[in-house]
Amino acid sequence: MCLILLSIGMHADNPLIVAANRDEFYDRPASPLAFWYEAPQVLAGRDLRGGGTWMGIAPGGRIGALTNYRDPSSLKENAPSRGVLVANFLKGVESPRKYLERIRTSARRYNPFNLLAGDQSGLYYYSNRSDEIRCLDSGLYGLSNHLLDTPWPKVRKGKDALEAMLKRQKRVLPADLFDILMDRSLPPDHLLPDTGVGLEWERLLSPVFITGRTYGTRSATALIVNRSGRSTIAERTFAPPGEGMNRSFTRTYRLMLPQERT
Repeated sequence: MCLILLSIGMHADNPLIVAANRDEFYDRPASPLAFWYEAPQVLAGRDLRGGGTWMGIAPGGRIGALTNYRDPSSLKENAPSRGVLVANFLKGVESPRKYLERIRTSARRYNPFNLLAGDQSGLYYYSNRSDEIRCLDSGLYGLSNHLLDTPWPKVRKGKDALEAMLKRQKRVLPADLFDILMDRSLPPDHLLPDTGVGLEWERLLSPVFITGRTYGTRSATALIVNRSGRSTIAERTFAPPGEGMNRSFTRTYRLMLPQERT
């Protein structure tokens, strides 16, 4: 994922709401949201090159999601796929904290990342750039390709839109979150970060929804959990340019995902 918006304990009926966009090169193969054949408890999309995933859910309230940390100067050519960090958490049984403490010991093997891992005990954040494990309290959060809540324009815009929607609506639907995730407006240059990719790429990467020639938003995911644990997860995938950018396909699953926290 390249943008994850989180609402934890901020809506009367939905203690957890996640809205996320996955941005990637169009030629990197991926499969859409589905239950995995070899791990049928896991519901996630899949990166067909690295074998991992960018976001998914599993029984016991397990939720995992990941973004890359953008710093081209620190990339390792033969580093393992970061998506396996989400996949391994979803397939396992360790608590989020124990899992993050374990991967922390080898986290420098990977290129820079931000990882969210949660279950009934809470939702945790870890980045191998800050090397801090943090349990997220109630609140609104935004995560792109820097540390949690770094105020990049897309993060601020997404959080503001999510907050306004939560105040306005008693009932939250995936379509409401997709509307937020489809924002293609460009911020002014003076608000753009300098992450080492050059101004042209900073502009391209700056909207909530990215539409480049070779790189862009490949899918959007909406997860809505109510107080009884009934959950809706929907994924909308988008055709790349040249194949009709307005063409999309949405998959929706409804299931029980316990959220009582101890």
